[in-house]
Amino acid sequence: MASDASHYSSDEHHGGRMTNQDYTTTVVVERSPEEAFGAINDVRRWWTGDIDGDSHEVGDEFSYRYPGAHYSRQRVTELVPGQRIVWRVVDSHLDGFDDPSEWTGTDIVFDLTPTPQGTEVSFRHVGLVPDFECFDNCSNAWGFLVNASLTNLISTGEGPTPLPFD
Repeated sequence: MASDASHYSSDEHHGGRMTNQDYTTTVVVERSPEEAFGAINDVRRWWTGDIDGDSHEVGDEFSYRYPGAHYSRQRVTELVPGQRIVWRVVDSHLDGFDDPSEWTGTDIVFDLTPTPQGTEVSFRHVGLVPDFECFDNCSNAWGFLVNASLTNLISTGEGPTPLPFD
C-alpha cells in the first residue's frame, strides 16, 4: 500500500531569498530505499512511451518520446544508491506550447528516506513552476507517472501502468 501527496511547493521567501514553486509529489511505499532506487532507475518499466539510452550511471543519457506530445533527453547528474537520483533535462520539445523547450535546463530529483512503513519517495521537478505554460498538463502527467506507475512498480514489480488519458 502506498500513500501520496501531490502539489507544488509554495515555500515563498522574501527579502532576497529564493521563491520555490517547483512541482513536487511524495509517496510512501512498503519497500526498502534500495528497492525504490532500483525501480526509479528502471525508467522503461514506469514511463510510458519510447525510451532510448540508459540511466544507471552518472553521465548516462536517455530520451523519452511520447509521439505527438513530448520529447525530452535527460542526463544523470547524481546517483546516491538508496538515497538520491538527479536527472538534468538537456533537451526538450513539448508539442502545443508557445515555448516547447520549457523543460530544458530543469532538474528531475528523487530523494529517498527510510520510514517505519518503508520508504518515502520525494519527487521534485526543479524549474517546473506554475508560470510554465505546460505546468498543469505536466503536473498531471507527473502525478500519474510517480503516484501510479512508479508506485506500482516499486510495490509490485509490475509496470508500466498504462496512461489513463490514452
